[in-house]
Amino acid sequence: MDTGKRLICRSEELAEGGAGVRFEQRWRGELMPAFAIRYRGRARAYLNRCGHVGVELDWLPGRFFDESGAYLICATHGALYRPCDGSCAGGPCRGANLVSLQVVEEEGEVFVISRG
Repeated sequence: MDTGKRLICRSEELAEGGAGVRFEQRWRGELMPAFAIRYRGRARAYLNRCGHVGVELDWLPGRFFDESGAYLICATHGALYRPCDGSCAGGPCRGANLVSLQVVEEEGEVFVISRG
């Protein structure tokens, strides 16, 4: 199984509340779309899969935040997620959260940690 850490992007590519960086992550044996963002100074990553319906969230490639910059939004049905932890904040997600991925920042780079 694939374990360890893998480079997603350079730290400077993630601006606070700005565009995210898309990447692929193996999850439960399947290669899935994922994304990284910066929120409250910290890099965070999630599978790019709405908890309401399994579609990708971004309304344009790498655009995950709503107009206010307070929530991650699913472009298909408007489900809102808290960027701090991927929990449902409103809309049709009805308690279904985003799948959070573990990330670390070291020496100006952002890595995803595979759990194996």
